[in-house]
Amino acid sequence: MWGRVRLPSRRDYHEPVRGDRVEVTVDVGNGVQTYEIAATRAGRRVEVNTGRTIVEVAEVTRGGTPVRTARFMASRIVAMVEHPAERPVRMDDRGTKLPS
Repeated sequence: MWGRVRLPSRRDYHEPVRGDRVEVTVDVGNGVQTYEIAATRAGRRVEVNTGRTIVEVAEVTRGGTPVRTARFMASRIVAMVEHPAERPVRMDDRGTKLPS
């Protein structure tokens, strides 16, 4: 279907995602400065969108509404590291790991 965007539903989020974070190190002229954007509450996630000259990092709710947004000039970014939240290990009744 053209022109339709599928929004995430509650079933897309099986567990809380709190703990996702992104570190961005930026050249500020006389050195570098590091910024950290993190998912601060359960169910939120951090998304990174890259444009031609801008990199946008946003903390987003389950419904897709941005809560916090940071924008950086792509030419000034020295390093960007994504740290995904640790997912809990799921086990069955016999103690065997289940696929994620």
